[in-house]
This record gives sequence, C-alpha cells and structure tokens, in this order.
Amino acid sequence: MNIVVLVKQVPDTESPRKLKSDDSTLDRAAADGVINELDEYAIEEGLRIKEAHGGEVTVLTMGPDKAADSIRKSLAMGADKAVHLVDDGLAGSDALQTSHAIQQALGRTGFDLVILGSESTDARTGVLAAMLAERLGVPQLSLANKVEIDGTAIRVQRQTDYGFDRVEASLPAVVSVVEKINEPRYPSFKGIMAAKKKPVETLGIADAGIDASQVGLANAATEVVDFAEAPPRAKGQIVTDEGDGGAKIAEFLASKKFV
Repeated sequence: MNIVVLVKQVPDTESPRKLKSDDSTLDRAAADGVINELDEYAIEEGLRIKEAHGGEVTVLTMGPDKAADSIRKSLAMGADKAVHLVDDGLAGSDALQTSHAIQQALGRTGFDLVILGSESTDARTGVLAAMLAERLGVPQLSLANKVEIDGTAIRVQRQTDYGFDRVEASLPAVVSVVEKINEPRYPSFKGIMAAKKKPVETLGIADAGIDASQVGLANAATEVVDFAEAPPRAKGQIVTDEGDGGAKIAEFLASKKFV
C-alpha cells in the first residue's frame, strides 16, 4: 500500500509567535519549528497501517529549508522516504494554494491513502483535507479516531460532538485524524541513524508541475487585512462574596458576552 502522510512544520506553541510587519505572514524564523502535533498522530497511523497491510510510508511536506528538520524526525519515527516541496514562490500560500501544490506533488508520488492531521496549530483552518480530496477526486474521511482497512474498503470512526459516526469509503482516499487515534512513537536511536540513509526528494515549483500563478502570497485568495499584538494580561478582578457573589460573577460574564 502506498501511504502518503502530509506533515507541516509549525512554530513551537511554547515559543512566542508573531506576524511579520511587512507582509502580515507568520514569522517562522522567530520561533523554533516543530512537527504539527496532529501530524505526528498521522505519521503513527500511517506506520501502523503499513505494519498491518504492508507497503511503504512517504512523508510529504511543503515549507522552507528548515522544514528538513521535521522530515528527519518523521523518517526517524519509521517513514520510508520523504518529498520536500521547497521554493520561494510557495511562500505565503494559503490553504487553497497549498492544496493545489500538494495535489501536484501527489501526482508524482502516487497514493492509495493520504493521511494528515485534522488541523495545524498555526493556521487552524481545518480545511486542507477537504480541499485536497476535492482536487484529487477521491473520498474524504475526516476527524478519524479509528481507521480500519479491508482490501480496498476503508472504514473510520469519526469523532463528533455527540459521540462518533462510522464512515466507509473505497481507496484511494484522504483521511484526517484527531489526537485520540493513537499514541505516536518516539524515534529510537536506531531509527535516527537509519533516517540518515533514507531518500529525500526535493522539489521546486517547476519540478512538481505547479502553476506558479496559483501559489504564493501575491496570488493568495485570502489575506490578513490588519493585526495587532495581544495586550498584556490585565490584573485579575477579585470578587468578594457577601451573599451576592453568584450575581456578581453572572454580571461579569454577561459584560464579557460569555453568557
């Protein structure tokens, strides 16, 4: 089975994050880069499916040169090979453009199953899986907390607000996963050493057959109109309960439009 796991390098949530003043894009140099947390669950699920059904796992990422760090960790976890989409012309691409670029890259790798996290911790759009499935013309199974494959049939348990749904489709397909699906493995020393010998293909816009007019900040369908740094946290308000504490709290919540 040809399993492709989409991995995104994002700023560490423990580091300060900010937008650049010149173009309102994320300043990726201002924080340490890490694998998007939900994508680690996607990697683990891809490895488990491979172990159960055979085949290989390819990690595909789109990002700057420093995203190579996330590729190495993915390979150390057990992925077989990687593809790195890296080109200055891709900088500033929104979700719609990213789905186009990844569609083109998948045309080179081929796939039976594409797995990715349900959202990233930087943009949090949660729409890439749907956009990609539409472009590829294959089923999308979203928010999976369990995946089962039987021949060409794929079944997932889809997490919902009221419990879960059972959804079935035929391969090839795109699946997005949530954090409850598994527990990602840590790279072993053996895995770290083996990762150094695994193939990594680097592709630019032209290499992947990407239409340059459909990617990049200047061609984005969305834009950041304005932004401001979050103000310092204000001193907390102390409510003294003199028999009317509940009413005071309710008034405070109502003033902040929480109730």
